[in-house]
Amino acid sequence: MIPGNRMLMVILLCQVLLGGTNHASLIPETGRKKVAELQGQAGSGRRSAQSHELLRGFETTLLQMFGLRRRPQPSKSAVIPSYMLDLYRLQSGEEEESLQEISLQYPERSTSRANTVRSFHHEEHLETVPGPSEAPRIRFVFNLSSVPENEVISSAELRLYREQVEEPSAAWERGFHRINIYEVMKPLSERAQAITRLLDTRLVHHNVTRWETFDVSPAVIRWTKDKQPNHGLVIEVTHLHHAQTHQGKHVRISRSLPQGRGDWAQLRPLLVTFGHDGRGHALTRRARRSPKHQRSRKNKKNCRRHALYVDFSDVGWNDWIVAPPGYQAFYCHGDCPFPL
Repeated sequence: MIPGNRMLMVILLCQVLLGGTNHASLIPETGRKKVAELQGQAGSGRRSAQSHELLRGFETTLLQMFGLRRRPQPSKSAVIPSYMLDLYRLQSGEEEESLQEISLQYPERSTSRANTVRSFHHEEHLETVPGPSEAPRIRFVFNLSSVPENEVISSAELRLYREQVEEPSAAWERGFHRINIYEVMKPLSERAQAITRLLDTRLVHHNVTRWETFDVSPAVIRWTKDKQPNHGLVIEVTHLHHAQTHQGKHVRISRSLPQGRGDWAQLRPLLVTFGHDGRGHALTRRARRSPKHQRSRKNKKNCRRHALYVDFSDVGWNDWIVAPPGYQAFYCHGDCPFPL
């Protein structure tokens, strides 16, 4: 039986194909017994059929767990955001030594009411400037149609990457710029200007390279829960006390011509949603636990739980599941004498 909650935090991106991943440490070595080993045992015709049945049941349950009707067919050209991999590693309870290179702060507040985290890139062909302004204003539209009807979004954040401004002027070293995030309430038309409302704003220093996170929960909740029209978000970057020619040149809200698609995929704006479908528990960080040694049973033939490690690469699921590389799917087998 597979747990109904999503404390098994699986990273799966329906539009993404992973190559090789290096997350073997996420699955304990103790008690591993692969499906392939079950199928290769002598005289295992019945056992092989049983393992196939277990795999079919496991895949069906896994698809239902993530609101999928059928097995995804990922695109080979997509790139997985490193934020999602870092978030998985933080949540799964890896050894602290292996997390030293991650600068991400685990979003305790957002995950306390969520059991599903999703990420979205904007539709680049819909990227537009909604109206004239002295500061650069770019509109992003995110397609959220993949969010299941029964999933309630509790919070959402927009992540923008900004680079350090390298200018010889001392004024630039002391300078600041402001980033404003708006929701488009009514898009630009021939007769009227666009109507927007401010969602979040931040005053940041020029000399820092980092990701900035903005709260866009009110807009995303309106689009998903209240079924209001999704006209997108507007990002505005204003450098204080500087000419318009310098505006927004270091905040990565659009791809530069010489930049490769692979680099841009890791630096482009990212919308992250935190939701709950009413099943299971909210996501919490798990501490590393030492393997527990189970007491041996007197009668090995009686019905009991057996270890069955499903290696996603062995069963061909690693093309739509990013991490972990496998799952310990236990199953029951043996005689059930009466009375129990």
